[in-house]
Amino acid sequence: MRFTKPYWDGIGSGSITVAFRRWARPTVVVGRPYRTGGGRVEVLAVDVIDETDISDADAIAAGHPSAAELIAGLPAPEDGRHLHRVRFRLLDEPDPRELLANDADLDADTIAEISARLDRLDRASTHGAWTRSTLELVAAHPGRRAPDLAEMVGRESQPFKLDVRKLKNLGLTTSLKIGYKLSPRGRAWLDATT
Repeated sequence: MRFTKPYWDGIGSGSITVAFRRWARPTVVVGRPYRTGGGRVEVLAVDVIDETDISDADAIAAGHPSAAELIAGLPAPEDGRHLHRVRFRLLDEPDPRELLANDADLDADTIAEISARLDRLDRASTHGAWTRSTLELVAAHPGRRAPDLAEMVGRESQPFKLDVRKLKNLGLTTSLKIGYKLSPRGRAWLDATT
């Protein structure tokens, strides 16, 4: 779920537990965890509601002082898009992706499994093999802006970022405030295979 920065502290403290979105159909699923700028949350409920059903309590739980202010800031209604109230809770547990990224104790089977997953990503790519060269690029330029890295290999920034996110999902890279770096797991894999 995406939230703008002003909501991150409230999500992180657990004071923001409700969001309102206009969707043709929900883009979140009850019971699933989602990453936000304020931390990981689990969606508890998604309900289609009318603006008149928004209470002041809901507005406060969404980070607004009143229902009237929240409603005034909602996007205008569009055909086929309904107002949804999303209830969620902050997950007070480590992010599995972070745990994976910090696991640098790789045996031969784990190294082979990571290599096989990278090979599958390379085969599925429309622009050719990219996983190993991207890991090496991130290793050589930690903290470098994604557009700069993409330009170094002649790629567009957005597709490049999506590819790096795939590596992050495997626990091989971590995001910095600006750019990326290899995770301990990524460094261990690269050291073991080069």
